[in-house]
Amino acid sequence: MSDSPVQTSATVLTVRGVQDYHAMTLVAPAVAERFRPGQFVALAVGGDHSSRLIRRCFGVYEVKPDYGGTVEVVFADSEPGTAWLAGRRSRDKLDVLGPLGRPFRLPRDPVTCLLVGGGPGGAALFALADTLRRRGCKVHFVLGGATGRHVFGSRMAQRIGDSATVTTEDGSTGERGTVREILPRVVAETGADVVYACGPTPLLRAVTRVAAEFGLPSQVSVQEFLGRTGACGIGACMTCVLPVQGEDGVTRMVRACADGPVLRGDRVRWGDLGTIPFDALGAPRAAALPDGGAR
Repeated sequence: MSDSPVQTSATVLTVRGVQDYHAMTLVAPAVAERFRPGQFVALAVGGDHSSRLIRRCFGVYEVKPDYGGTVEVVFADSEPGTAWLAGRRSRDKLDVLGPLGRPFRLPRDPVTCLLVGGGPGGAALFALADTLRRRGCKVHFVLGGATGRHVFGSRMAQRIGDSATVTTEDGSTGERGTVREILPRVVAETGADVVYACGPTPLLRAVTRVAAEFGLPSQVSVQEFLGRTGACGIGACMTCVLPVQGEDGVTRMVRACADGPVLRGDRVRWGDLGTIPFDALGAPRAAALPDGGAR
């Protein structure tokens, strides 16, 4: 069985509402059998007669290779493309490309893992949790959001995790506060050896900072860079680039889809997102003027 992605016609099994999000289950056995936690799928949107050329990319919540080969994704209805997906019904067909991207690196030995998520992006943690538990790892969750409706998977986390801490900014579910505020306490209480994170960029930045304070490795999924309104998913459109420092100390502009979405948190230059740092490999240089100035 090849690890290369496939393009296939998938059948919609169900589309259901989960709090403020939609969960879509697709029958796509060729994708399910190749999937590894952290990878994503790219769905074509708009049908055969649409001007929406760019796919929508989503992390995978759950895969069941033994039950017809299903793949489940979670997304917010936030723009016309995702609204179209939310309107699909059972037995509709979707063009699916996947699994794509680099997966999470898994520990060789059983260790204590802390999984941190926010919003629909946090759904990708649950396939990871299943794999970690089968390897004998302890799995602890921290899930956060602005309100309880923005926290995905809290009940599932409580059911499968060794512990699950939920925090909301308005205090409507779990503890009042932000993930950044409670994370140091949870790291200390759980004795975590490694931290994994999926969710909005501010959350990933905070997780990386806290992990570094405790001397822990962190792996973050930068799915948000795949675009709320679409991306190609294969590294061609160059809309998902971000600066990452390599093992050699050189900063390169990498593609979240092809070089990620899973990256080492301490390698991402969080303060330079949205820019091309002057010291990045291949960065534009100011042209010198004849009088010694620059333009």
